Amino acid sequence: MIRNRNTDFSFKDNRGKLTQLVHNGFEQFNILESNKGVMRGGHFHKVSTEAFFVVRGSVEVGYYMLDSAPDSECGEDAPKGRENEKKITFSQGDFFEVTPYTVHSMYFPEDCIMAQMYSICVEAPDGSKDIYQDSESV
Repeated sequence: MIRNRNTDFSFKDNRGKLTQLVHNGFEQFNILESNKGVMRGGHFHKVSTEAFFVVRGSVEVGYYMLDSAPDSECGEDAPKGRENEKKITFSQGDFFEVTPYTVHSMYFPEDCIMAQMYSICVEAPDGSKDIYQDSESV
């Protein structure tokens, strides 16, 4: 499922602007820079919720829930199965999250910079990763 998020705090004055995205709940933070015309993703996570804040540019996110996703992970309007994929575009200042078992792909119609966060580190201490392709078993 894709859900919009609110930032925790924002302050603006003549010096500029401060936006606090989160103050807890995430273990890993990345900066993702993508070039115009590229695709990323095409995977899902079983454990981690992934959040993105668009700093500059825009991204078109295609997503659907796995047919085998636990009911607890699916919202009422969650598209189930690849044949029901939905697409949504996010632009500068948008903040959204991708819940577990949501297969997600991103197309970048322009150069884009995003803050990317995982609720649980995507790489476990043993080196395994919480990144799976749609064809992999749940």
